[in-house]
Amino acid sequence: MPDDDNHCSRDCRSPDVEAREAAARYETVSAEHVNDWLIDLLPHDKACILDVGSGSGRDAAWLASLGHEVIAVEPNPAMRRECERLHPHNTFRLLTDRLPDLSTTFRTGLSFDFILVNAVWMFVAPSHRERAFRKLVTLLKPGGKIAITLRRGPVDVDRGMHPASTEEIERLARRHGAYLEPTQHAADFLGRRQISWTRIIVRVPDDGTGALPLIRRIVLNDDKSSTYKLALLRTICRVAHSAPGFAREVGDFVEVPLGIVALFWLRLYMPLLRANVPQNPNNTTGFEKLGFAKAALAKLNDVSPLDLRAGGLVGSDRQRAMHESLRDACVTIQRMPAAHLTYDDNRSHGDDRIFPVERSAVRMPNVLRLDGDYLWSFGRLSVPVHLWRAMQRYAVWIEPALIEEWVRLSLRYVERQNRSIDEGSLRTTMQWIEPIREVDHVRRRAVDMLDDKQKLFCIWTGKTLYRNSLDIDHCFPWSAWPCGDLWNLMPSSRSVNQHQKRDLLPNEETLRKAKDRVVDWWGAGYCAKRGLGERFRLEASARLPAIGSASDLEDVFVAVGLQRLRLSNDQQIPEWGGPD
Repeated sequence: MPDDDNHCSRDCRSPDVEAREAAARYETVSAEHVNDWLIDLLPHDKACILDVGSGSGRDAAWLASLGHEVIAVEPNPAMRRECERLHPHNTFRLLTDRLPDLSTTFRTGLSFDFILVNAVWMFVAPSHRERAFRKLVTLLKPGGKIAITLRRGPVDVDRGMHPASTEEIERLARRHGAYLEPTQHAADFLGRRQISWTRIIVRVPDDGTGALPLIRRIVLNDDKSSTYKLALLRTICRVAHSAPGFAREVGDFVEVPLGIVALFWLRLYMPLLRANVPQNPNNTTGFEKLGFAKAALAKLNDVSPLDLRAGGLVGSDRQRAMHESLRDACVTIQRMPAAHLTYDDNRSHGDDRIFPVERSAVRMPNVLRLDGDYLWSFGRLSVPVHLWRAMQRYAVWIEPALIEEWVRLSLRYVERQNRSIDEGSLRTTMQWIEPIREVDHVRRRAVDMLDDKQKLFCIWTGKTLYRNSLDIDHCFPWSAWPCGDLWNLMPSSRSVNQHQKRDLLPNEETLRKAKDRVVDWWGAGYCAKRGLGERFRLEASARLPAIGSASDLEDVFVAVGLQRLRLSNDQQIPEWGGPD
């Protein structure tokens, strides 16, 4: 924004008064006029755009009016209230966030085609700017752009401002593999003679983080005496894809529960062990010569990999075996791949592990549920932010590459052991087993509610449902994103689900219009039922990004909206514009 009074108050007036006056000043200048320099720089097609320090929401609303999906972030609560008052139709999503961390934005898992940082950079302390710039680059798609406007003129230290220069931005860009386009200069649109603005475009031709070259080096070139390094990388990819709700950002790392890493590790390995696929030169049969494959894991030989999921309740007859198997996997992960996956930069001192692990001694609970508290109790594994983001964005490339190298290693071990194995069967065994598409349990719940004389409504049309018109819809289509979590299963009219929506992703407006019906269904259908309510909260916490509280259905709905945008943005799933 071409002003900055929202960031700091000049006097003792209330924050709401200050915000209202600042917002009024912003809105006196049209977004089209302020941002005319961006017209030829913005993506021509529908894109995902981040507006950092959105103030009154003027620029975010304008970007949304051009057909883009816009996330606006603003730290000032009074200004957010003004934004919602001035732009009540929710054409963009407003989050509470700030530089240098942008932690809430990061947890959404979204990547952006364009990032606008308008009249904000001078409020970032110089000591925080490298981190702030790295975070912006990390959030950007390859080939994306960052538009930054720098204030020129007197620096008001009392208002939290710091000097800023084009030269500093250029240095930061070079460090992160980015470059600047020729800059522009503009007068202040509010007529302040002592103030002018420098307009900068930063381009990132690749992800600019070094993540992909590092992953390629590990996959293709790193020495491997077993499949453990590949397994750890693939496990982290799977956590980033299937359980991002467990991640939390701490400094330059994303921390995840060591227990979820161990759980997914076992889920990858168990089908291979049952098929006697060797995982090192000496692993000739099943559980032999593998540090984590001990007696406890052998007792789980009949457990389906689908049972190894976050939130699952472990039967009393298997609790000790499950607990000990997870503990053994944690020990192996810490001592082997996590210890030996290091940066290849000839460091002469310090810890050069890529994935530091802190393991904790943990006692088996009386009732073993694979929930967040239990999985965190094993300790934590840290993933560098740029690697985590790369694994979320480029899993479509990374995981197949990992599988190919894993197949190659296993076939080499088979050959050394003078054995034979069908390569096609091996590749099938390597695949991550997705849950079965099954909605009968939710249908039974809906029918029980109808039998109890409770009314059910189609979430898309609002029409009353009866037994002969009831269908259960995957809000996010199974064909594009297999997810049988309760929050994704909703009552729908059979005609709408089977003939109109089908395998399409609801667009933002359609989902927004259905909000009240969706939240009401979650409350009555799941949260009012003891066992289903707990499962609903566990699944939402594990799967959805940037969730505030899984007990707050409004927070869950916000997270669903962000996940919808992520699927639309990353996978380009065809969208559905609502019932006819």
